[in-house]
Amino acid sequence: MTEKKFNQDTEAKILEAAKEVFHQKGMDGARMQEIANAAGINKAMLHYYFRSKQLLFEAVFKNAFSLLAPQLNKVLNDDSSVEEKVKSFTHNYISFMKKHPYLPNFIIQESNRNPGFFEMIKNNNGFPSLDKFKKQVALEVEQGILRPTDGEQLFVTIVSMNIFPFVAKPLIKGFLKMGEDDFEQLMEQRKRVVSEFIINSIKKT
Repeated sequence: MTEKKFNQDTEAKILEAAKEVFHQKGMDGARMQEIANAAGINKAMLHYYFRSKQLLFEAVFKNAFSLLAPQLNKVLNDDSSVEEKVKSFTHNYISFMKKHPYLPNFIIQESNRNPGFFEMIKNNNGFPSLDKFKKQVALEVEQGILRPTDGEQLFVTIVSMNIFPFVAKPLIKGFLKMGEDDFEQLMEQRKRVVSEFIINSIKKT
């Protein structure tokens, strides 16, 4: 095995281990030693690849977001109807966040801590573009398919209804007196509930 191949494999192993630890413990609860143990390396080697937990978390985030962004961009820019876009966006987003539940809080925390963070996100390949979506919403309003609806406001509504349960997960679990399995089931149900709620609010009967 070449040194380059070894480095790539080791880094991939670290990122996978870190993803699992961050998933279980969150950013604050995760420990570098715990991540090193999960990756099967010593802590010194972990610090060789990533000098701090923050840099490691950012690497995990970039890796995950690079998978999500193209999915959402494809949904927003394909030739399906607005109704189908709402369904697909909701399904893809919730499915992804169930696997990466730490991402929403991380984005919010980093955006508040580092004003330049969003510029870094925008530089990811396939960052979602809203231009076609907004034009399509306006066209379907004109065609009488949708009630008078603003494309930007609709997008904010879709994102808000999908992201909030993951941001407020402890609060929701507390109010509803549910465990992790119950919350997972609730999120699975929201794929249908959110889609139907939004579609019923914008579609002409």
